[in-house]
This record gives sequence, structure tokens and C-alpha cells, in this order.
Amino acid sequence: MTLSIIRLELARDPAHPSGSAGHGYEFVAPLDAEGHIDAEAWRKARDRCRVRRFWEGDPDEMGHLVHRRGGSWAFRYDVVGDPGEDEPGYKFDAHAFKLGEYVSLREADGALMTFQVTSVRPAPER
Repeated sequence: MTLSIIRLELARDPAHPSGSAGHGYEFVAPLDAEGHIDAEAWRKARDRCRVRRFWEGDPDEMGHLVHRRGGSWAFRYDVVGDPGEDEPGYKFDAHAFKLGEYVSLREADGALMTFQVTSVRPAPER
């Protein structure tokens, strides 16, 4: 199984008309040949599937990629806390994580924000 490091950067929005490389996520996940997150492979490597949320002006947040009931994916920063605090990916189960693609996440405050995949590279071997 190969793990990938996927970088998402904020796509353009009213506050950032050109997008923002200073706002986003970098996470580790196993991807299949089409670029979709592989749930079976994730089960075998879930402890390595981490996320770093970087947001200009705020400290980085570290957490995990979690697979939720019903097949959805989310970022969780408090692993033992309330799953209601997750930042769910919008249709992450159906999106391909390939360079240039767009994906959306629901932020902790409820806002749905769009991000662009700006890099996909192999994760270092453990």
C-alpha cells in the first residue's frame, strides 16, 4: 500500500479572489489508481493518516483523517472528543484527489469552503 500526501489550498472566494496558498490542509491518505481514498487501505494505516490544517495568522492544527458512518470522510482534531466537531469533506468518497481538482470541506463554523488540490506526492516510508 502506498500513502500519498495531498495538499489542498483555498480556492478563490470573495475574501481571496486569487485563492490562498496560506490557507488549507495537508493530509496523508491511501489513494487508489483513480485518485479516490481507499477505505480498505485506510483501515490498515489509519494511524498514519494525519492532517495538518494551516491557516494564515493561526497556529497549525494537527489531527486525523477519519472514515465516518455511511462512508463519508472528515478531519478530526480531537480524536477522543465529540465527532460533531469534525470537518467533513463534501463527497470525499466520490472525489478524485488529483492535481488541479476542486474539493469542498465544511469548516467547524459550518461554512462550506472550496479548495484546490495543489500537490499529490508519495508519503515517506515509515
